[in-house]
Amino acid sequence: MEILSSQSQATSARNAAVADTASAITSDFDMFLQLLTTQMRNQDPLNPADSTEYTAQLATFSGVEQQVQTNDLLRELQGAFTAMNMGQLSGWIGMEARAEMPVNFTGQTTTMQIAPSPLADRVELIVRDQNGNVVANTPAVLGDEPFEWAGLDDDGTPLPPGTYTLSSQSWRGEEVLEERYAFVFGEITEAQTLNGEVWVTMENGVSIPSDSVQGLRRAG
Repeated sequence: MEILSSQSQATSARNAAVADTASAITSDFDMFLQLLTTQMRNQDPLNPADSTEYTAQLATFSGVEQQVQTNDLLRELQGAFTAMNMGQLSGWIGMEARAEMPVNFTGQTTTMQIAPSPLADRVELIVRDQNGNVVANTPAVLGDEPFEWAGLDDDGTPLPPGTYTLSSQSWRGEEVLEERYAFVFGEITEAQTLNGEVWVTMENGVSIPSDSVQGLRRAG
């Protein structure tokens, strides 16, 4: 309900701004016509201004007016698309999303999935802290089935709470073929608009753009 309420307030504010802009354009255009009429009435009859000059002034103002109206229409359309996205995303709340995103580790296990190279004969799970330092490098199952990451270092000791990035490193013999970010599963608890872009927030507090979500499934 908070999402829909916030979106309604934003839409009302945007509509009010568009109405104010339209009113200002109309007022300015009326003022321009009055000034143009006054200029024509008070010109020197012995040296009248060329009619093409008036036409150029009118065309210039008309062009500016149309550009402003076009910009307002684009903003209104963007707001409509955002509102539509928010309406669709309201159904995502409570779903479990799969995305390449960091893990806010607080002692819980995290469901993840890797995509090793088809040429790999083994794969290792690389865990980095928020400073980019490797804090764990452990063998992983060579496959794409989801599995649980328990938040342990190479010695089996639980890592301290913090934000970690998980990736899979594909090997063939002694050669590293590639390294890819791992897909992490997390339950969506909130959706919001930031700078015109829709973001979703996971239960662990991590926020990502909605278009980075690669899959959804029912939580639990």
